[in-house]
Parts: sequence; structure tokens; C-alpha cells
Amino acid sequence: MPRVLFGTDGIRGVAGVAPLDHKTAQAVGAALGHWVLESKPAHARVPSQVVIGMDTRESGPWLAADVASGLFYGGAKVEFAGVTTTPGVVYLAKNGPFAAGVMISASHNPYQDNGIKLIGHAGYKLADEQEERLEKEIFALLEADLNLPPVELRVNPGLDCIYIDHLAATLPDGLDGLRLVVDCANGSASALAAELFERLGACVHAVHCAPDGRNINLNCGSLHLEALQAAVLEQNADVGVAFDGDADRALFVARSGKIIDGDAVLFLAALHWKVPEVVATVMSNLGLERALHAHGIGLIRTPVGDKYVLEEMLRRGAVLGGEQSGHIIFYRHATGGDGMLTALRVFEVMRATGVGLDELTAELKVYPQRLVNVRVRNRKPLKELPRVLAEIRAAEESFGDAGRVLVRFSGTEPLARVMVEGPELDRVEHFANRIAARIRSELGGVEPGPG
Repeated sequence: MPRVLFGTDGIRGVAGVAPLDHKTAQAVGAALGHWVLESKPAHARVPSQVVIGMDTRESGPWLAADVASGLFYGGAKVEFAGVTTTPGVVYLAKNGPFAAGVMISASHNPYQDNGIKLIGHAGYKLADEQEERLEKEIFALLEADLNLPPVELRVNPGLDCIYIDHLAATLPDGLDGLRLVVDCANGSASALAAELFERLGACVHAVHCAPDGRNINLNCGSLHLEALQAAVLEQNADVGVAFDGDADRALFVARSGKIIDGDAVLFLAALHWKVPEVVATVMSNLGLERALHAHGIGLIRTPVGDKYVLEEMLRRGAVLGGEQSGHIIFYRHATGGDGMLTALRVFEVMRATGVGLDELTAELKVYPQRLVNVRVRNRKPLKELPRVLAEIRAAEESFGDAGRVLVRFSGTEPLARVMVEGPELDRVEHFANRIAARIRSELGGVEPGPG
């Protein structure tokens, strides 16, 4: 049965509107609490305790409190990490005295949105079938019209300390002398990233570290790198790094001002650690595939979503994978994307090789790529849209094996995403715009936005 509430990254929507309203948040907590108790083997040492964290959105505190009230109703206890990163909650769920973790965040979305991400004790996002089971109970609880009393959550500051200590321990040689600009997107990393990098010896110039509840991701962070590029050049920094709202992704700016995306990070990491294969998504550039192939490294593609990258990594025993958007999984250190951990690994390669990101990524030739987002009022399977399919086939026939076309619906927003890449930018833009226009006319969307 297809999931209704859960998308590719938990439950997401506009805060205060179903499914991110008070009653649904309480029902999610109650269902998770029941699941924690039911899935706990007899005499197991796994506790019935859940850790909750959130990013800096103004809706975070009440959503966290609602989920906590549901967890109490479901029989679980709660520890509150306060503002922290998604990978921080993942680490605590796996390594602390917790049966599960909950992160209240909508990642890179604007402040009006929020989300509820559920993490199991093993440190992985819940599998699709587990989310389907939870959905059934959530809907049953909503029909029962739960009206739970509010709870007061108190932050345990020691939880963030545990996580930062873990990150610092992965780079014992430190970062002495590294000149670094950090853009924290006014989000989860705002109180953590500069502290971590300075502790390791870097000279840090931090920007967008003053969250006010509404400025998360606002013209800053990994979606808006212009300010970081300017700061890197102005500060004569060795490197810049930008996180998204919950700091599970990181993008970089080289000393020259060149943007270093997730594909480039996968490339330099694969070469440095000499991995036999990399797991990425269908969005990764054809240039990455060809550059890795030149070094005898395979590229395995999955659907979009870091959970699907991780599932394929586990199936294949791979240790490196990620997304073009900056979710990178270094499986020897973490079970999911972690922006600050990714930054440490990139800085480690720079220190080990003695060169910057311009040199480390010079060999990667990126094919022109155009991503167009079309807001849609309804969704239909592509097979039911013959005129859209005709436009896609025309593009594929034009490029042959020198380009790619990908059309998919977003798992977190009401968008159709059109990606076209090939050797010439003009031809790429021509076909991307034709396909987007056809989708807009078929599905009642509005003007396409940039990717």
C-alpha cells in the first residue's frame, strides 16, 4: 500500500496544517511509542526512550512538544536535545540509551514548512514497510480524536556535547592553520559548526549563524552560495562550507570561488580512499560517472533520496555514497548524510594532499545540466501522459548516450522535477523547457522555477 503521510524524508508540510498539525504530531508520537514498545524483544537492553531534536524554525518547539506528548501516551520516555542536527539525532539514537530518534525539521525548505523524521535504534531512517505500519495506527489514532495534555520539554545540553566529541575524534590530527568560512544557514549548525572547527585548530569566519525562527535557509546556506563565494574571496580563505537547515548536507566553495557540489565531493573522496565503487542517485552528473570510470571506479545509481543511497550501499557493502545536493554518506563513520562530518572528510583530504579543492576536482568535467521545477496541482503516472513522454523521447533521441533526461515528482513538495543534461547548454535548456512546458499544460502547474 503506498504511503500517504511519509515521503522520501519523513512527514513534511506547512507547520500548523495537516499533516503537520497538533493532532497528527501527537498521533505520530503515540504510534512511534507503541512501535518502540512492541518491537523491543523480551529482556532486551534497548530502552523505551526516544531522543528528540529540532532545527531553528519557530514551529519546532510546539511540534517537538506534541510528538513528546504522544510518545508519553504511547508508553515511551523522552530526552530533548533542543536545537541540533539531523545527523546528531541519528548518532544519539544509535549510540545513546535510546530506542529511536525524532528530528523536527524540513531540511532545506523555508521556515513555514516543517517535518518529522523518524530514526530507528540502528541509526537508519525507518524502512518503507515500517512507515506504512505506523501510518495505519496514526490514522486510527486520528479517528479516535486524541487530545493529549501538553508537555514541557527541557533541553539536555550534554547530548550535543556527545555528538561534537564524536565528530572531533574522527580527525585526531586537527585542522591547524586552515582558513575557513562557514555558512550555517541560520539553522541547526549555527551553534555547533564554528565550535567544532575552532576546537580542531581552524581559523573560522562564520556567517548566517543568527537564527530568529524565520530566517533559516533564507538567501543563505547550501541553496544560496553567493554570499559564501563572496566571503571566501574577501577573507582569502582556503575553503568555504555551507550547510542546509538541519546540517545533513554540505556544499563547498574552493579558494577560487568555484562551487564544489556533492558529485565533486564523491569524486575526490573516491580517489583519495581508493574505493571500488560509489553509490549515487539518478541526479548525479554524467561527468562524475565518466571521471570515476577513467579511474576504474564504478558508479551505481539509485532513486533520489539518501535513504535509497544507504539501502544500496548496505546491499553492496559500499562505504561511500551520496547525492549531488551534498548528502554524503561516509559509512565507516555514520549511517547517513552528515554535513559537518562531510566537511571534516573534505578538509582531511586537503590536508593529506596539500592542495585545495580547485586542484582536487580539476579532472571532473561537469556536463551542462538544467533542472526545472514545475509546481503541479495533481500528479499522474508518466505513462498516462503520452505528450510528456513524446517530449522526453525526443530529447533522449537527440542526445543518444551523450546525455540524460530524468523526470520525477518530488517526494517532499508538490513539484515535478525535470532534469536534462548533455554536451551543449543551449540544447539542454531547449529540451528542459519543452518538457517542463508540456507538464505544466498537462498537470495545471505554474511557471517553472530554477532547480
